[in-house]
Amino acid sequence: MDANRLSSISKADSLKKMGEYWDTHDFTDVDNPDAPDVEFAITCAVPIELDLLSSVEKQARRRGVKVDTLVNLWLQQKLVEQTQPGVE
Repeated sequence: MDANRLSSISKADSLKKMGEYWDTHDFTDVDNPDAPDVEFAITCAVPIELDLLSSVEKQARRRGVKVDTLVNLWLQQKLVEQTQPGVE
């Protein structure tokens, strides 16, 4: 940590002092309940065969959408089909 920088919360000037601060404090001590909630997007990488990805990319370009949008749409449609009565 730079000698001239202080931690924004603990005001510590070293990692050791920051650790000591958090050993005796909890984040709720400095939490601001008026601060807006932060939303996180969770992404997942799934391996796809190269030829299959190429075909999906072509379809996405034809439809004017991003690849991930098309893949999500198709997966949603397939899941709806699979949850229909009579489909195992």
